[in-house]
Amino acid sequence: MPYYRNRRGEEFWYEDEGAGYPVVLVHGWCMSSAVWKYQFDGLAPSMRLLAPDLRGHGLSGGISGGLNFNNFAEDLADLFDALDLTKVLLVGWSMGAQIAIQSCAALSDRLAGMVLVSATPSFTASIDFPYGLASNEASGMRLKVQRNTQRALDGFYTRLFVEGELESHRYAAEIKQLLSSIPSPDTAAVLDALDALARTDMRHLLAMISVPTLILNGGQDRICLPQASSYLKEHIPYAEQTVFPDSGHVPFLTQSGQFNAEITRFARSIREQKA
Repeated sequence: MPYYRNRRGEEFWYEDEGAGYPVVLVHGWCMSSAVWKYQFDGLAPSMRLLAPDLRGHGLSGGISGGLNFNNFAEDLADLFDALDLTKVLLVGWSMGAQIAIQSCAALSDRLAGMVLVSATPSFTASIDFPYGLASNEASGMRLKVQRNTQRALDGFYTRLFVEGELESHRYAAEIKQLLSSIPSPDTAAVLDALDALARTDMRHLLAMISVPTLILNGGQDRICLPQASSYLKEHIPYAEQTVFPDSGHVPFLTQSGQFNAEITRFARSIREQKA
């Protein structure tokens, strides 16, 4: 079984399939590497795909405490060290996108490029950043988690999709089964990660991103608002953007064919630039 040890000696699970151009996929809040099923199915024949389970999540759920972006970024850097990864395309979704942003400076000499999926530099809105969620949404979610963690997460999962997006999908049952099969983190881990999301603002890091960056987002995302993705496009050097107009927060599930094509196209363009 593929595990790696971080600098503290903690063991983390990661998936590793395919060969060739390395792509590291970082999942979001209360998910696991399993959420990238359609990327492993569609891209592993032509690329090497690696996807860790973040601390407190999935098969790394036994690692308790320290669910903050500094530790997430260190854990990711330790994966790169353990596997001696270079010229990597780093793909982060939602909270995973913030981890990618946090990690970019430390890993820049090992990155060929970065893809930020359904991303925002700040989940919480402020006077000078109106493209986040209201602060009472995070506090309300915290109360729901404390009362009944699974019920709160079930409610969150429904917000991943635009109304009717999943119901009309040809693989609706399979996607539902995939999401339901992902083990929920324990309540303490859910709250730690939620608190990190609510208080973190990464806008100051955007101008320092020095690798080609692709922004992918659903045009009807209710969790990381589309305006936040447009903000990233405007404030990250060398960034480009593709919008999935009819998608919510998980275009890599509901529009996996187009999503995988975008990853392939961007990876090819990076290789051509380096040639």
